[in-house]
Amino acid sequence: MKIEILGTGCSKCQALTLHVKEAVAKKGIFAQVEKVEDIMQIMNYGVTSTPALVVDGKVLSSGKLLSVDEIVTLLG
Repeated sequence: MKIEILGTGCSKCQALTLHVKEAVAKKGIFAQVEKVEDIMQIMNYGVTSTPALVVDGKVLSSGKLLSVDEIVTLLG
């Protein structure tokens, strides 16, 4: 599983990265977690508001700081 956090480095983007790592650990799954700060890469996803959460190339959330439990639910 590849998880990308899209954002330019704001505090919410940093917090989402931590929440994602906690959620992955809580679920006990293996996932490649990557922070994407390049504006062109972010725009390629069609995201206009960050932070955004992308799992296996699909945007699951945009413009919202998700809680650890919300991320666990999204990861199934």
